[in-house]
Amino acid sequence: MGFSIALVVFSALMMLLVLMHKGKGGGLSDMFGGGMQSSVGGSSVAERNLDRITVVIGLLWFACIVVLGLLTKSAS
Repeated sequence: MGFSIALVVFSALMMLLVLMHKGKGGGLSDMFGGGMQSSVGGSSVAERNLDRITVVIGLLWFACIVVLGLLTKSAS
């Protein structure tokens, strides 16, 4: 029960953190070379910290999914 609550919390945090990121491109056009005018400059400290927090929350989210899968497998 605790891991499923944690999964819901981490999922909500992931959505918020991803939405807080600054847009960096033009979507599909960037995949095919259309967004070459984007700047290559460095990120601010806040953006780098947001990236780090997003990665940590993503890893915790993934760990919750693995643990829930193992618990479900052992319960059946």
